[in-house]
Amino acid sequence: MSDIIKAIILGIVEGITEFLPVSSTGHLILVNQFIAFDEQFTKMFDIVIQLGAILSVVVYFRKRLFAFEKVNGSYFQSQTADLWKKAIVGVLPALVIGAKFGKLIQSSLFNPLIVAGALIVGGIALILLENRKQREKISAIALLDYKTVLLIGLIQCLAMIPGTSRSAATIIGAMLLGCSRLVAAEFSFFLAIPTLFAASAYSLFKTGFTMTLDEEIVLAVGFVVSFLVALLVIAGFMRFISRHDFKPFGYYRIVLGGVVLAFFLLVR
Repeated sequence: MSDIIKAIILGIVEGITEFLPVSSTGHLILVNQFIAFDEQFTKMFDIVIQLGAILSVVVYFRKRLFAFEKVNGSYFQSQTADLWKKAIVGVLPALVIGAKFGKLIQSSLFNPLIVAGALIVGGIALILLENRKQREKISAIALLDYKTVLLIGLIQCLAMIPGTSRSAATIIGAMLLGCSRLVAAEFSFFLAIPTLFAASAYSLFKTGFTMTLDEEIVLAVGFVVSFLVALLVIAGFMRFISRHDFKPFGYYRIVLGGVVLAFFLLVR
């Protein structure tokens, strides 16, 4: 299989799974058993396709993220500024905990059994969350106070456990704290921008190596595919949750966790 085909497949997997509450790690673990680059290039490739996914969030929500207007001779939009401030405050727990314990957590817990367990537990949590009587106190991101934002950011740190899913942790945390389903999903996307950008920038700094022209082409293909697929997924996901709950994702996680478990216990 050519590297371009690999880049397309992996870009599709990243684009579909990065922002859905299903764990991109769980999917990539399975896919990488059949499709993979060499170890050093894989690290760089994973960073680049993640950046493509981040860009899709910025493009999709551009009207809310950059809705600045000229007022009294200067550009300012209070809701937009408030949104960025909340996203930055929300990422602070991940920056602190990730800097101190991120590498230790990943090295200690990154194995198929932990990933499968996290997938299943997260799936059960989504189903139980939707089965309980939800008191939606927060119906808009503008109503989020900074204490709640910090708590959501703290819960997001559970995603450092492989298989948990950053999106799932954020959505579950936000809904437990009284956010509506739509607000939980939207804030998960907004919080992803500084979170994933910081993680990618740090990884890029640590990984940096020279590339050949062929490798640059493969990276470009993966980036574009991840961006385009993630853009479509975000649009579809927002339409889906306006009419449905998160239970289908919970059931899917449980099935995927079982597949990961069976694959590594019975096949490997």
